[in-house]
Amino acid sequence: MRTAVIAITRNGARLGQKLRESMTGTELYVSGRYAGQAGSVRVCFEPAELKSTIADLWKKYDGFVFIMAAGIVVRMIAPLLESKETDPAVVVMDDCGTFAISLLSGHLGGANELAERCAFICGSRPVVTTATDVNHLPSFDMLAKEQGWLIDDISQVKQLNTLLLDEEEIAIVDPSGTTRCWLHGRCKASYYDTFAEAVRSQARGYLFVTNRYLPPQTLPANLLILRPRNLVLGIGCNRGTPADEIEAFVSSHLKRIFLSAKSVCCIASAAAKSNETGLLEYAGRLGARFRCYDSEELNQVRFPSPPSAYALAAVGSAGVAEPAAILASGGNRLLLKKVKSENVTLAVAELKES
Repeated sequence: MRTAVIAITRNGARLGQKLRESMTGTELYVSGRYAGQAGSVRVCFEPAELKSTIADLWKKYDGFVFIMAAGIVVRMIAPLLESKETDPAVVVMDDCGTFAISLLSGHLGGANELAERCAFICGSRPVVTTATDVNHLPSFDMLAKEQGWLIDDISQVKQLNTLLLDEEEIAIVDPSGTTRCWLHGRCKASYYDTFAEAVRSQARGYLFVTNRYLPPQTLPANLLILRPRNLVLGIGCNRGTPADEIEAFVSSHLKRIFLSAKSVCCIASAAAKSNETGLLEYAGRLGARFRCYDSEELNQVRFPSPPSAYALAAVGSAGVAEPAAILASGGNRLLLKKVKSENVTLAVAELKES
């Protein structure tokens, strides 16, 4: 975690120096008059520049430790807040280092863990107020974070965590079994093989772990969907094909076979496409890795569609979308054989379970 420590007092500067020395990836920012108390600092700022300094740094760090009054921090960061999914972790420490308070993004942002680290380093008392933590219960946002799953609708996390705290029945569908192991009997949960069975249970809440696209009109209330990142897209395209065109084509076919783009973890293509702007941009939108294979690797793969003379002439392999998807998935079978438009070819595979 890249962390900025910001201090405005003499004692704060000393505490900040201790944190900077003990936590990798940490940079210290102090009020200019106390720079001599803090050893090597990233930047000194004047007291009147505190608000603008925080605003300038806000998007550059994963976490912040403010050594100052919590009220100051609340007023300074309030205009900068956007979303539980994107806001950085915020920890506040007092000038004497008595408390390390997790103030913002305790779970997804990692502020609870950051507060614990700061407390350990400085001999402080960590203050964590998230309800699931103080009740020694799991939380579904932490489940998603630890497993690397995407949360389909962040607003549903609060609903499901509340049901968990209130010991209400939650119906769970998770073919991988990960959720059952993770919860380990710590909440009132029932497990089902299918979505229909879960909905018929008339539980108070529902958790579905799936890469399937579920039409909104079919979904019950109080449903949290977590998306495992286990889909691979094999894509070939003509040079210069824009990301919007690629995305529209892929989205239409994923929806047709009831798969969610939020579960895509990798886009795979031929080495000749390693600098293809449209593919790179689309991978960035999905937060997916972009892997390319040379023609020799692609030609070693057995794939279902007939060889393509066009691909052979363009990139030196008998196919792109299907063999690339198979390679990137670890050799798993295709969920979607090659489909093509004027400019794009697509095949879909699921990661092979280890």
